[in-house]
Amino acid sequence: MTITMPSRHPILHTTRLALPALAIAALCACTTPAGRSAQAPLQTRTIAVLTVDGLRFKDHNKNGVLDGYEDWRNSAQQRARDLVARMTLDEKAGAMMHANPPSTASGTIPGAGTAWERPGIDQLLLDQHITAFLNRLNTDVAAMARQANELQATAERGRLGIPVTLSSDPRNQFQSSQGISVGAGSFTQWPDPAGMAATGDAELVRRFADSVRQEYLAVGIRMALSPQADLAINPRWHRSNGTFGGDRETARRLVNAYVTGMQSGATGLHADSVVSVVKHWVGYGATGPQGYDAHNHYGRHMQVGTDTIEDHIYPFTGAFAAQVGAVMPTYGQPGPGLMVQGADGPIEQVGIGFNRQMLGEVLRGRFGFDGVVLSDWQITDDCLAGCRDGAPAGQKPNPADIAMPWGVEELSKESRFAKAVEAGVDQFGGAKDPQYIISAVRNGRLQLAALDRAVTRIMLQKFQLGLFEAPYVDVDAASGVVGNAGFQAMALDAQRRSAVLVQNQAHTLPLKAPAARKVFLYQIDPASARRRGFNVVDTVEQADFAIMAIATPSEVLHPQHFFGSRYREGDTAFKAGGASYEAFRRISAKVPTVVSVYMDRPADLSALIPAAAAIVVHFGLGADALFDMLTGERPFEGRLPYDLPLSITVPAPQGQLATRMGQGLRD
Repeated sequence: MTITMPSRHPILHTTRLALPALAIAALCACTTPAGRSAQAPLQTRTIAVLTVDGLRFKDHNKNGVLDGYEDWRNSAQQRARDLVARMTLDEKAGAMMHANPPSTASGTIPGAGTAWERPGIDQLLLDQHITAFLNRLNTDVAAMARQANELQATAERGRLGIPVTLSSDPRNQFQSSQGISVGAGSFTQWPDPAGMAATGDAELVRRFADSVRQEYLAVGIRMALSPQADLAINPRWHRSNGTFGGDRETARRLVNAYVTGMQSGATGLHADSVVSVVKHWVGYGATGPQGYDAHNHYGRHMQVGTDTIEDHIYPFTGAFAAQVGAVMPTYGQPGPGLMVQGADGPIEQVGIGFNRQMLGEVLRGRFGFDGVVLSDWQITDDCLAGCRDGAPAGQKPNPADIAMPWGVEELSKESRFAKAVEAGVDQFGGAKDPQYIISAVRNGRLQLAALDRAVTRIMLQKFQLGLFEAPYVDVDAASGVVGNAGFQAMALDAQRRSAVLVQNQAHTLPLKAPAARKVFLYQIDPASARRRGFNVVDTVEQADFAIMAIATPSEVLHPQHFFGSRYREGDTAFKAGGASYEAFRRISAKVPTVVSVYMDRPADLSALIPAAAAIVVHFGLGADALFDMLTGERPFEGRLPYDLPLSITVPAPQGQLATRMGQGLRD
């Protein structure tokens, strides 16, 4: 056996991405004598390389010996078991954290901004032994890829050389909200998932997820905190646009397609996969009547019964069929008397991340799920006054007040961690305090065997993804993958296909120039109209017709709460006094008006229907794509992915109006 020191080049060899060739050092893939494996591609910056039987292996623990977890000829299961047996209690507890890395941005959600704060994140990795982090960065592609590589280089310095797993909230859609999604930036911008549901096309969803997978791989993201398998039931709920709608069968089909695309197949994880984390198990969309979100103390209670819980479970079966890698439990706290098939007795009234019946008996028992259970963020933190009641009057909500320990508020942090592990949680989102798990084991509150099971699942996925051999990405090539022209064309086509024609009075659409050339625009880029031959005028009095772009209304109901101040709450109806509705009334009283509604929540269109010449709803649609639809260059194909609330009394009863809307969709 010989030991070879690594090249100074940061990346030695890779075959993961279809990118321009990287500089290749001596560790090339090669054919070996019969009965031996082909050489695995290796990447290293500081870890030495061992040569055994003519093959090369990374010496992760720097002991000069080829250990079981370092031998890529062994199965991922064998390697994971060997590694966990070598880990200390501190290292196991650290592996169960999925932290928000400190960033250089202040006053925002943890981990956001343009750069990570290096001394802080290095301390978490090397001293706390945390090897999973949420990437909320919104910066240029090269900077993101470079920071991922820097983090992997730091991980090489750890005692066992365990590589980092980087995850991401969705970052390829139109809406972004702090704590649940990231602005698209350079990433390809597809319609929101509800728009993908409007197409009803599972193959399109698979291709969508596959393109996101490739963009994530290019910048070092190996875990996607998506898709939402939640059902959109309440139109006031902020998260409706992130779901595949309100129909459970449609949601099941599209969840299956998404996981298949993200994990590059439906047969389990491998080197080309990004782990898909299906969420939120289960009943997140079953809100109270006001639709308040379970991120908030005032929205913590789920409104789901024994007669409806199976509807919310059903979409997850599409993920299970595709061998999804991870499941995220919902924050929500079930009410009394809930019975679920596979669970012993009424479900305990605690958040599902602490619920042994829903995780152990139903998820793992009834459905046989054997992947990683990753808790939603900050379920073990304390919900203090700012969390419960909001910031004091005159002060802004503080990100430090975020906590979601629903149903276990009175427990200590150590007891919360222990209860969640005993329930079936493997890794804790947003946590960076492994000392509570360490103390729970030392105090006899937790058995070490429970940690071994959790950490084995976590490490198994790192081996399956090939991170121990090839954790680095090609910084120079990343920008050629993220937002490339092919992905942009696919996304633009999806935008068009997801648009829904709700109303078309007197065959207003398609618009044809020069029959109606003079147009007044409201919140629409005039360049797109001019490219179609329309004469954009400055006032509605000059116009032959008008086109307006507006969004689903909302109300500010909880301005002193961190998420309440940022999430869209309240009634979705267009009402007097609202800026967009008042503009619509003024404009539509003078000229025929076409209205384009961005449906980030299911809008009540009742006030628009009597006066609008045509209504188009969408889930993310650029101006050029909108004019493609309005001028008839592309036909309308989309179907509403969920029911819309209606409060109209004129000109027709609700039943007749709903029928008319349905006919418009079919036409």
